[in-house]
Amino acid sequence: MGWKSEWERSLSDPEGFWMEQAQAIDWGRAPSGALHDLGGPVPEWFADGMVNTCYNAVDRHVAAGHGDRTAIIYDSPVTGTVEHISYAALQDRVARLAGGLAAQGITAGDRVIIYMPMVPQALEAMLACARIGAIHSVVFGGFAAAELATRIDDAHPKAIIAGSCGIEPGRIVEYKPLLDAAIDIANHKPEFCVIFQREQGIATMTARDFDWEDFTEADPVDCVPVAGNHPAYILYTSGTTGAPKGVVRATGGHLVAMDWSMANIYGVKPGEVFWAASDVGWVVGHSYICYAPLIHGCTTVVFEGKPVGTPDPSTFWRVMADHEVVVFFTAPTAFRAVKREDPEAKYLAGHDLSKLRTIFLAGERADPDTVEWIARVTGKPVIDHWWQTETGWTIAGNPIGLEALPVKTGSPSVPMPGYDVQVLDEGGHPVAPGTLGAIAIKLPLPPGTLPTLWNAAERFKSSYLNAFPGFYETGDAGMIDEDGYLWIMARTDDVINVAGHRLSTGAMEEVLAGHADVAECAVIGVADALKGQVPMGFLCLTNGVNRAESEIVSECVKRVRDKIGPVAAFKLAVVVDRLPKTRSGKILRASMVKVAEGTLDKVPATIDDPAILDEIGVALKRLGYPVG
Repeated sequence: MGWKSEWERSLSDPEGFWMEQAQAIDWGRAPSGALHDLGGPVPEWFADGMVNTCYNAVDRHVAAGHGDRTAIIYDSPVTGTVEHISYAALQDRVARLAGGLAAQGITAGDRVIIYMPMVPQALEAMLACARIGAIHSVVFGGFAAAELATRIDDAHPKAIIAGSCGIEPGRIVEYKPLLDAAIDIANHKPEFCVIFQREQGIATMTARDFDWEDFTEADPVDCVPVAGNHPAYILYTSGTTGAPKGVVRATGGHLVAMDWSMANIYGVKPGEVFWAASDVGWVVGHSYICYAPLIHGCTTVVFEGKPVGTPDPSTFWRVMADHEVVVFFTAPTAFRAVKREDPEAKYLAGHDLSKLRTIFLAGERADPDTVEWIARVTGKPVIDHWWQTETGWTIAGNPIGLEALPVKTGSPSVPMPGYDVQVLDEGGHPVAPGTLGAIAIKLPLPPGTLPTLWNAAERFKSSYLNAFPGFYETGDAGMIDEDGYLWIMARTDDVINVAGHRLSTGAMEEVLAGHADVAECAVIGVADALKGQVPMGFLCLTNGVNRAESEIVSECVKRVRDKIGPVAAFKLAVVVDRLPKTRSGKILRASMVKVAEGTLDKVPATIDDPAILDEIGVALKRLGYPVG
């Protein structure tokens, strides 16, 4: 079956389509139907089935005779470690950790926060919770104590599993003092903590702490079936109010969507090596480092390092070659870092990528210049796709396992099954093809997407459902072209109004990124007394560029004027060394706007380096812009 027929069938007969896909999962008790209206904000998937995520990700592969197959490859250039863990070994390790949790009274429905670096034990902790029906909430290792405390107070965990430290290029980040401080700040107190001690930073233990090594000597326990709508995990994402939103992922729909996506979107077979270069603190790490590859019987790579600096821009190429990766998935910003350090891809030499079939990008807009560079230096297809923490898997993509569609560089292609994507005007009416508007998805959302927010059903409605009744509001702006391809131009907040003209900052970034000397860029809208808003560009230059910055800025201004037109009023641009980003690589444009307006009262918890915002303020003053 081709993409279009499957997509249309999923919308016309969601019940039949998704019950068919659910057959790929091993159920303790098969669901009686796909969609169930239980009185919540949206219908729920496979609610009356009984199932266990850990069984589907680990035990069933061992039972099928694949216990010797490698489940996890741990590659850590920051420690010089490479480890291969078989499915059988993973089953034993997870069952013993689950046994330790069960012995301390953790049962189905209890919450457990996981605060770990990128080590196999992070996945083992997630799977151990799933094994006994506990609901895990992974918090990015090294998150500030105050932010961790807000998540403790929201999730009310009975236990916290943490690493003693994380390892960044050139420094050790001690996790345990941050964890202890968070527990002191939080109103809710966990009953106990389990600490995975790393030799690079041994933590001081307290009376509430168990050592991982001792804790995992417990007797192994079996998988506990839970209802199909039982929360598998809570993942916190930034909220516009400053309070994090706890995205809930229900078990049954998650299993079905993860397995379907591996075969149909990524085109991966059981036993093949799949690498998502992300972190378990983010949704990509949940979906495509831990769960989907293992559910599908693949080998997943757990990578502890950076695209550059551990030790150099060859790292991605080495890991792909060493472990015979067939599909690689990362954010465009990671490749921009590689391109900036090594624009001629000299560090690719000597690394055999013959096993690599496809490179996938997600997490932010994939500018055509970056996509074309990756394709040129690797000779591999580069596939952009678009999704969110809330959806857990692809909204729009190119399903190469189902049908490889023509690529339109700059577009994530077409909606996946279950997603009725529409572009709406401010009144909620569909707009004509090629017209910029708010991207929304007609309800119901497909399996694997969020059914609600943790303990916040009303906030779920106000955040996602109320703006366009009958639709899920994505918060992104874009258009659908004549061929049905979706184009993500910006967050809704990044569509600026210049003298009455609605313009996409993303379209301007695309033009700037096409300049030969620009490695990375961002465009924001700043206040202007005459036009309301005007765009301002920030340019990071490719290493080795030896030209006057003023020349490059002038050329960039001319490019935007030539390609978008005078209506953009693009005259302000400045060269900076780096852009403020989250740890997952997303550019914090809204924070840059607040720096310009003088309204930044709180540095985002997700920022990689807060000092960069000060640098942005200095750059704005260099431009003569009256900051604040």
